[in-house]
Order: sequence, then C-alpha cells, then structure tokens
Amino acid sequence: MKRIGFVDFYLGEWHADHYPQWLAQACERLELSYKVAYAWAEQELSPVNGVSTEEWCRTYGVEACHSLEELCEKSDVILILAPTNPEKHLGYAETVLRYGKPTYIDKTFAPDFKTAKAIFRLGREYDTPFFSTSALRYASELDGYDNCRQMITTGSGANLPEYVIHQIEMIVKKLGIGAVRLRGELLGQQTFLHIAYPDDRTATMIFARSYPFTVYLSDGTGGAVRPVYREVTSSYFEILMERILRFFETGWADFDGAETLEVARIREGALLARENPGIWFDLSDLEEN
Repeated sequence: MKRIGFVDFYLGEWHADHYPQWLAQACERLELSYKVAYAWAEQELSPVNGVSTEEWCRTYGVEACHSLEELCEKSDVILILAPTNPEKHLGYAETVLRYGKPTYIDKTFAPDFKTAKAIFRLGREYDTPFFSTSALRYASELDGYDNCRQMITTGSGANLPEYVIHQIEMIVKKLGIGAVRLRGELLGQQTFLHIAYPDDRTATMIFARSYPFTVYLSDGTGGAVRPVYREVTSSYFEILMERILRFFETGWADFDGAETLEVARIREGALLARENPGIWFDLSDLEEN
C-alpha cells in the first residue's frame, strides 16, 4: 500500500472531501494500492464548514501531521490541494518538491504566469516529477476532432478567477500552445474572452454564473467536416483520479508541462482583459515578468 499525503491550506473543502473516496474507487478500477494516509493543513479550521484538521482526519481515517516536513517524510506520493488558494502553491512546492516524490498540484496551478514558471524551476532543480490540470481536460466530449482550429466554450462558477481555468484547460488541450493576444468584453453578467493565435486558430470563452460547460469545435474550413457542439457531462473527475494514480506509478504525466504554463499565461491575460474590456492584451508582455 502506497501512502498519499494531502497538503492543503485548510481541510474541509470540496476537493479534500471528495478525493479520498474517488481515489479509492480509481484504485479498484486500476487494481492499484494507494491510500490517503497523511494530511497537513496550514490553517486549522475550514472557513467553508468550520471543520478542523483533526475532525477531517478522523472522518477519513487519515493521520494528521504536525508539519509539512513530517508529511513529506512519511508519504510515498504527495497531492497539494488548496484549489481556491493558488497563491499558496509556490510556498508548499518549495518544501514538497525538495523530497523528490511524485506530486500532483491541484488547479488552479498558480496565481500568475511568473509563479507558474517558478514552480517549474523548482521541479527541475530538485528533479521532482509533478503535474497539474483542471479535471475538464479529461472530458470525453473533447475526444476526437483532432483537426480542431476554432473553439468556443461556455462555463460558470462562483467567480471567474477561480473557475475560468476549466475553459482554458479545454482550449489548450485542443488548440495547443502559442496564443498571442487576448481581449475581453462584458455583456450584462456575461464575460466574453477572445484568444488570438498567430495562425488560423481562434478561441472564445463565455463565462457566466449559470452557464453549463459546453464546447463548440470546428476545423475552421466550413468544408466537409462539420462542426460539433457538445455539452460537457462526462465523468471527467473519474478519469482525472485515474491519471493521477498512473502518474504516481510512473512519474510521467500524459501531456507536456508546456501546456500547464500556457494555461497559466492565458489565465493571467484573461483576468487583465476582464478588468479592461475592449483592449487587446499582448500575452508576450507576460514573458518579461
């Protein structure tokens, strides 16, 4: 039995409450032997439901660690959570990645592109395998249509900074890296974000509190291959759990880390564009920071 260590800003949040069971179910499907065995949280009480670290650990049969270093020493593999607080990820990674153990870092990977690059530098410095993604990367609605050149997504969530990651992840999976400019528009409660590439690729994200996740995929030719429109309803979290476990087994993610950096870069541009509608932001400017 390999031991998973959970690192969080506070336990008693949606991801920490669901991942232990989902990982156990994925182990059964894959015939692997992993268990969430240890947990450490920087903050004792959850602001979401008031659950303490001790209470959370008792509920899930997990041993609470007194320090992040203790967790890193005891665990075979590590999962950094804090999904609502990506500004915490670099600080945790500075300790965790030193131990050289396969590490998954939950979405949103980093608060900005500069921090994302800093975490990748740590991974290289300590030669520690890690990866990060939104679960929406594994939506089966994205399968096929490998010649996609134009894409529209809709999505929602409690706020755009935390939840727009899901739409960006889907776009980067299908269109790849290389976005050059981004512009935002506001229409009532809707935010439109347009992404431009140096070739014929284009993408638009539409974000509003009540929208389902959908994708519109096109090859951009208007020819024989008809565009497809799909509502995203597949079991993407189940697939994510399996990919995390396979990564823990092999130390290899199933996509290039350059895509994670691209997601961070586009997200930072999206936040700038949302606050300054109608202005095209050159994403290369973020490279200088």
